[in-house]
Amino acid sequence: MSRIVHIAEVAVQHIAEVAAAAAVVAVVVTVVVVVVVVVVVVVVVVVAAVVVVLVVIVVVIVVIVAAVVVLVVAVVIVINSSSIVVVVIVKVVVVVVAVVAVAVATAVVIVVVVVVAVTAAAAAAVVVVVVVVVVVVALTAAAAVVVVVVVVERQLTTLECRIGE
Repeated sequence: MSRIVHIAEVAVQHIAEVAAAAAVVAVVVTVVVVVVVVVVVVVVVVVAAVVVVLVVIVVVIVVIVAAVVVLVVAVVIVINSSSIVVVVIVKVVVVVVAVVAVAVATAVVIVVVVVVAVTAAAAAAVVVVVVVVVVVVALTAAAAVVVVVVVVERQLTTLECRIGE
């Protein structure tokens, strides 16, 4: 009879080892997936930020060049014109161009801030979800090991009681 109990104890030990190994594998795989997801999210955020900054630089340069061209043309027109009406019209155009340039630059800055904020928020949400998944997997794996060990121990106790009778 004690041989049966010994075999059952060895079986319990093997089952517990297999359950623990499965839990470790689940946690390791989850951690690897989390690391990959976080790295991908960080790379995407960085690339998006760089692209947005480059677009902003290009837009600002285009706006500045356009404003300078308008100002140069305005100066040439004013110098070559003898009409006061033309000079007033050119001054109005220069003011309008300046206002539009400032508006475009402001809009670009606002768009950049919004894009960076939304991208960062999305990345943070992904990281939070991934962390929650890791915690859930780790807790589930630990619970699975405990359940397996408890169930097998209970069965072993029942077996010992039957053998003792």
